Amino acid sequence: MSITSQAEPLAKIRSKQMMELLASGKRIDGRDLLAQREITLERGIIEKAEGSASVTLGNTRVLVGVKIEAGEPYPDTPNQGVLTVNAEFVPLAHEFFEPGPPNENSIELARIVDRGIRESKAVDLEKLVLTPGRLVYVVFVDIYILNHDGNLVDASEYAALAALQQAKLPKVEVGEDGEVKRTGEFEKLPVVDTPISVTVAEIDGKLLVDPNLEEENMAQAKVTMTLTKDNKLCAVQKSGAGTFAFNQILECFKIAREKSSEIRRKFFEE
Repeated sequence: MSITSQAEPLAKIRSKQMMELLASGKRIDGRDLLAQREITLERGIIEKAEGSASVTLGNTRVLVGVKIEAGEPYPDTPNQGVLTVNAEFVPLAHEFFEPGPPNENSIELARIVDRGIRESKAVDLEKLVLTPGRLVYVVFVDIYILNHDGNLVDASEYAALAALQQAKLPKVEVGEDGEVKRTGEFEKLPVVDTPISVTVAEIDGKLLVDPNLEEENMAQAKVTMTLTKDNKLCAVQKSGAGTFAFNQILECFKIAREKSSEIRRKFFEE
C-alpha cells in the first residue's frame, strides 16, 4: 500500500476529530478557539546585521535580519528613505518548500508584512534622508521561514517589528563627489509605531485565532488584521476561497484589537 493511500484515511479521521472538537469549543492541540500558541521572541541574534530577531509561534519559527545601506530614493518619494521586505521559504522548513526564486506565496507574505509596517508608518522614513532627492538610507528586511506549522504572517510580522526596533542606523559622511563612508557610529532606527497583526481562520462557522497548519488546511477563509499602537486598523488581508459574514468581520476586528494590545504590552513596549 502506498504512503498516499495510507495517509488519506488517517487525514479523514484527523479531520473528523478536529471538527468534533471544534463543535465543543476545543482544538486539536488543546487550545480554546481564541487562544494563541506560545510566543517566544529573541532579539539581536545575527551579529553582522543592523538588527535581527527570531520568533517561535508554537512550532512555527521565523528569523528576520535587517540590513541598512545608502541608496537612491524611489522617484515618487524623493524625500523619504526606502523600506523593502523580502521573504524566503527555506526548504528545510516544510516538505513542499523548494529552493529557487521567490514564489507567489513568499511574495504574498512579504507584501503583507511590508503593508503592515508601511501603512502604520512604523518607521519614520523622512528621517532616513541623506541628500534630498538623491541619497537615502535603504532598510532591507529579510524574512526566513525556518519551520512552518501555520500562521507565517503573524510570526513574520512580530519578528520583523522586533528586528526593526532593535536595529542600529549606521552614521555616514557624504563627500562632495557623493561617496558614502561609514563613521563607525550608530544611532537608533526611528521606529515610531508598533503594528501588530492577528490572524483568524474560519472553519465551519467557528473563528480560530492563530491557526496551526492543520487548521489552515481545513479553513474556508483566513483574515489578518494589523493594528497600530492607537488601535487603528492599518492593513487587512483576506485569503481562502470562503467568505466572512459582516458580523464575523466585526468579531475578527474585536478579537484582533484585544490580542494585538496583549502582544504589544508583552513584547514591544519599553
